[in-house]
Formats: sequence, C-alpha cells, structure tokens
Amino acid sequence: MAATLRIALAQFDFPVGAVESNADRIAAMIVQARDDLGAGLVLFPELALSGYPPEDLLLRPSFLAACEAALQRIAAQTQGIVAIVGWPQSSGSVVYNAASVLRDGRVEQTYRKRELPNYAVFDERRYFDVDPDGGTCVFTVGDVQVGLVICEDMWFPEPMAQTVAAGAQLVMVPNASPYERDKHAQRDALIAQRVHETLVDGRGVALAYLNLVGGQDALVFDGASVLADGDGIVHPAASAFIDQWLVADFDPDSRRFSPVDWMVDGDESRDALAWRAVVRGTRDYCRKNGFDSVWVGLSGGIDSAVVLAIAVDALGADRVTAVSMPSRYTADLSNALAAEQCAAQGVKLITVPIEKPFQGYLDALAGTFAGKPSDTTEENLQSRTRGALLMALSNKFGGMLLTTGNKSEYAVGYATIYGDMCGGYAPIKDLYKTEVFELARWRNTVGGNPIIPPAVIARPPSAELRENQRDQDSLPPYDVLDAILLRHVDQEQSYAEIVAAGFDADTVDRVLRLVRISEWKRHQAAPGPKVSRRAFGRERRYPISNGYRE
Repeated sequence: MAATLRIALAQFDFPVGAVESNADRIAAMIVQARDDLGAGLVLFPELALSGYPPEDLLLRPSFLAACEAALQRIAAQTQGIVAIVGWPQSSGSVVYNAASVLRDGRVEQTYRKRELPNYAVFDERRYFDVDPDGGTCVFTVGDVQVGLVICEDMWFPEPMAQTVAAGAQLVMVPNASPYERDKHAQRDALIAQRVHETLVDGRGVALAYLNLVGGQDALVFDGASVLADGDGIVHPAASAFIDQWLVADFDPDSRRFSPVDWMVDGDESRDALAWRAVVRGTRDYCRKNGFDSVWVGLSGGIDSAVVLAIAVDALGADRVTAVSMPSRYTADLSNALAAEQCAAQGVKLITVPIEKPFQGYLDALAGTFAGKPSDTTEENLQSRTRGALLMALSNKFGGMLLTTGNKSEYAVGYATIYGDMCGGYAPIKDLYKTEVFELARWRNTVGGNPIIPPAVIARPPSAELRENQRDQDSLPPYDVLDAILLRHVDQEQSYAEIVAAGFDADTVDRVLRLVRISEWKRHQAAPGPKVSRRAFGRERRYPISNGYRE
C-alpha cells in the first residue's frame, strides 16, 4: 500500500511587480507548509513570483532578471519539501509562462505553459512564447507520480492526456483565473471531464486546482480552488475571495483526496459572490495603491448607497467619509436618506452645498450663454461642480474618491465626464442598474438590520439635475435597457438579433447608438472590478472612431 501525500495549496494574493516581497513570502510559506502543515508538496498560483498579470513589466529585461534571481534564491532555501512556484522565465529573446519544481536546494524541473489564452481579459501571446520542445512535467514525491500543467492547459485535452501518459497519478494545476459570474459551474464540469477522459477501469488521474485570490486593477481573482478525485468527483470549492491555506491528503491507491483544512463557502449565490468580488476589488485597489481611506458622494440614490456599503465592507466605517452635496433641485428626502444610511453604518457625513459655486459658473458664462435656453449644459455643470469639490476634498485630506456609476450608465453615456465620473475607482462599473438593485436587496438581508434604507431602493432613480427629473425621462425603463445591453454588450448580439428577440426596433436602435457614441467617455473612466462576461475596459476594447454599424 502506497503512503498518502499531504499537499498544501497556497490560495493567497501575490501582488503584481512585488518580486522581492513575493519571494520572501513564498520562501517563508514553503517552510510553513513543511513544518506547520506537514505537507510533502506545496503549490503556488500561476506567476506567483511576479504577480498576475504583469503586463508590460514582462518587456523589461531588469524585471525578468529580478524574477530569475528571486526564483534561484527560493530554490536554494527549499529543503525537506517539494514546491511548485510560478514565474516568468526568460530564455534569450523569448519569455515563457513557467512553473518550476523546487527540491533539495535546486530547480529540479521547469514546465512551460503550452496553451496561451488571448481572449477576453487575457493577452498572453503579447508576452509569452510556447516552447516547441516543451512537453510534459512529471516527478515523484514519495510514492506519488505528480504531473504539472498551468491554467489554460487544462482547457485542452492534449496537455492533460500527455501528462497522464507520462505516468502522472496526480496533476497539480496552478491558475490565475479572474472571477466571472456563473463561471464555477463551467470550470467544475471541465475538471470532471478531464478526469473522465483518463479513466481506466473506473480510475483516472486526480486534479488539484489552485486559483489566485485578490484584486488587481479591474480584475478580481476569487480563489475558490477545488480538488477532483480520480473517479471524477469534484469536491466543494474552497471559500471564494479568502486568503487561506488549503490542505488535503492524497491516497495514490484510491486516487482520492481527504481534505484536512479546507474552508468552504456558506453562501455561493450569485449575489453573494458578486458582492464579495466588488468588496475585495475595492479593498485591494485601495491597499495596493497606498490609500487607507475613501470618499463617497452620497446622493440618497441607489448607486451611491450601494457604493457606500461596499466601501464600508471593504475598509471599515472609520475609513469612509460620505459627502452630501445638495443643490436647488435636491429633494429633502434625498438628504434624509443619505443621513439615515450614514447613521446605520456609522459613517461620518459632511454636507457641502453646491449652490454658490454652481451659480458662480452660471454667472461666469452668463454673457457668453446669453440668448441660449438652459439644457444639459447647465445640468452637467452641477455634476462637474460636485466632481471638482469631491476631488478637492480628496486632495486636501487624502483618501481616494470612489465614483458611483453603473454599467447601464457607462454603456449609454448617462454620466457626466469630469463630473460624476470623477474618482479613482468605480466599484459598480460592471453591474447593470437592475443588478445594483438586486445587490442592495441582498446586502440588506445580511447581518440583521438593513443598511441601505428601503426607501432608497423603492424610489425612482433620478440625477436631480432639474425639476422633477427621472432617469426614465431620458432612458428606456431599466429592465428593458439592461436586457438590451446584456444582449449587445455581454453577448455581442447585433441589432437584428435583438429585434428578432422581441424588442422594439426604435428602442434598440436608440440604445445601440448611445452605446456607440459613448465610447470616448468609457475610455476615460476609472477602473472597476470585473464581474460579468464582458466588462468595459481591458475586456471590451472598441475603437472610439468607428464607422461600423450593425
């Protein structure tokens, strides 16, 4: 009977570019996995040494040299345990997405990723090469033959099949796979499929799938690592968005895992995961860019209410300041609801009326605007007044300004450039308005008393930039608008396809035109956490000057 192998998976955040501190942590964690966790094998995420994605840092020879030196330093300290560490390997004029097997003070083997994703948020072919002489990586730990593939390799049958043909009983799969709604089920089905493809007499290869965790600009990695036994049974995923050690014992005879330390989620609902994604993204963006506090312009509407709640969950109430900025058009209810939410969450609220600076703009332009009727110009001036004052508070006292625009607004340009689009991070940028309402309702079910006043959720959305204004004066109802946008933006359907699905032709034409002419605004928008299949920014990149119509 073969002895079991204890494996440790390091589901942690390894910041991009922090090569030296990442190396120090990895070396210390290898010792911890050996001495405290009793592991014989420890796995780190894809490109853990450099962080993922390092983007154009990979074009700098000095960065690649630093990664090489750091890996050798880690290897020299690795004793009494086998470690797998992901890093960018430079070889002459080419760079590989690699993972090295470290043992007894040296680099024993290095595996080079074979399938390079170049879709959605991935751009690996810009930076990495595929080694034509590359091949499999199989090594022995105790009584177990262990194989290694990296992330995208698992989505193709050949790398796994060839690794198993080389003798692997257990395959370790380091990943850097960003969170996306409804992705877990697809991933788990694929993992089960890969195991089933290797079945012989009811037994196949077992898989240990480790995913990176943490926010990196617009990406949020959720962890949610999984194990799959050799019969294709996929174990419950580890808690998403949580930094944690994951420990399991592997029996090579049965090809099954026995989890030893494996915390799983209590709530894996769509809204729970999306909420935790935007909270983690906001927290890590602030932390990694040196901000320990934030400002939120609080209007009494649903978007700013949800952003405030995200900020408090991310940083704590004592690190969040809300700013009420009433104008001549602000309803008393808006001010009351803003105060109610701040009281419920223990957030400091300051009030900065905009009437005087707004009137100053109007007076300054009065001569030039003489004879012209009021229109969206004056409405936008109010928003830009607020943006200027909020940025002034951020500049004077420190702290990042969070902007409160949602995906519906960014899609159709229902946002003021240099106004309510001001800010360093946009927590709900990839959530449609209807999804913002859903998350507000979900968050109010957590922890007892509602933190977002029910009246905020119930009232019709309004920018309050003119008398009795409602969003639906300028836009289709949000349930209609978001349904069209979901088809066009996320699912890339054409005008004809959307109309064929039953939507009014004139409404579809109008919405698609707004999407098209608002591209320039989106190019200037703050980053925000990706949660959908097709997020604005690095994932959906359309030209501003664009003559194509569909």
